[in-house]
Amino acid sequence: MDEFKEKFIHLLHDPNITWKMVYQTLKKDPTLQSIYRTPVLSTIPPNSIHPAISCGPSTTSFKAIPSESIHEQIRQYKTNDIAVITIFDKEYPHFLKEIYQPPWALYAKGDLSLLAKEPKLAVVGSRQATPYGKNAIRQIFPELIDNGILIVSGLAMGIDALAHEETIKLGGSTIAVIAGGLYHIYPKENTSLAVNMMKTQLILSEYPPDTKPLRWHFPARNRIISGLAIGTFIIEAKRKSGSLITANYAVNEGRDVFSLPGSIFNPCSGGTNDLIQQGAKLVTSAKDILEELIKTPKW
Repeated sequence: MDEFKEKFIHLLHDPNITWKMVYQTLKKDPTLQSIYRTPVLSTIPPNSIHPAISCGPSTTSFKAIPSESIHEQIRQYKTNDIAVITIFDKEYPHFLKEIYQPPWALYAKGDLSLLAKEPKLAVVGSRQATPYGKNAIRQIFPELIDNGILIVSGLAMGIDALAHEETIKLGGSTIAVIAGGLYHIYPKENTSLAVNMMKTQLILSEYPPDTKPLRWHFPARNRIISGLAIGTFIIEAKRKSGSLITANYAVNEGRDVFSLPGSIFNPCSGGTNDLIQQGAKLVTSAKDILEELIKTPKW
């Protein structure tokens, strides 16, 4: 690891750091020559539910970054087969680099070659997956996987976990983006799935591995799920759900949004039906997605 990268990773280990503060630090000191000598400006947004990606008003204080403990953490990453890919590295996914406030670094465990595999499709949905949503995955996924689509999701209960599991079962490739760090898999019920994916697929986080998941990590990570992919497919979502946050990120970045229609009597289809009314592409088969991702490739 070169000197600049180690300093940059060191900077990102400040628990109070924000995206904007990293940007300001790099602008003031592009080579990070002073971070071991000078206290780092910490920017803490008041009453923010997404402090990591906030650009709003803030209070500031000065805080030195402890060196030795962070150096030891970084040394342990190689021992634990954890790679750190910064926004300055050639391995950093180019689609992710295009989003608003892309993560400064990705902490990764698993098959790093999947970062370069295209096309990627984000698939998210309700944590309370119904038989309809489960059957839709089983019907639609085989053709997607046969056509080389890589599935990105969030390792959450319900649709997310099913998307990863079905992809693996079909012999496909999948990436999970988690809230919190790699040492703190959430939810615990998906630990065995996560361990399997760390061996054969790929798990990513924008937070250092020993970071415990906080509430605002979950909506913040949704921008990475949609940002990695050229399209986002929503399978079951209530009208107020994290899945719709992911869809909104995709829309804002000019990516394709696909939605599974559902019964007007099922609350889990309220959000997906609304998306279709707003212009998302209605999906009844894999072909509805493939004709956008394969016939008009954007990668």
